[in-house]
Amino acid sequence: MAKHSKTIPQRGLRVADQIQKDLSELIAFELKDPRVGMITLTEVQLTPDYAHAKIYFTVLKDSKEEVKQTLEGLNKAAGYLRNMLGKRLHIHTLPQLHFMHDTSTSRGLQMSALIDQANAVRAADFGQDESDADKDAQ
Repeated sequence: MAKHSKTIPQRGLRVADQIQKDLSELIAFELKDPRVGMITLTEVQLTPDYAHAKIYFTVLKDSKEEVKQTLEGLNKAAGYLRNMLGKRLHIHTLPQLHFMHDTSTSRGLQMSALIDQANAVRAADFGQDESDADKDAQ
């Protein structure tokens, strides 16, 4: 048993990557729910016993209503997607699918805007300091 313990985490990552790849294809080509539009699966987190999988997704339009509708559509189709995934994956335990909206991209954009704003203020302050020094020199 100890011999395999080092390979289990790596295998879990490979299984999670395969789940992400297969679900992306299934959602794009097999799922007919109009609530689920263009989404991107950003990450799959799998429990060590493969019983549960958290699937993080982003939506092209990141409005609250769009995210809510997409989440409802994905949760409604979770059983169908799990069934179709079982036909593609041959693992002992097929995980329950739990869909979650990934807010990391929107938070990243907000942080980037704050950094840009701080840099603009700093540049404006630095420009005023130079002009004040030029006036004192005259």
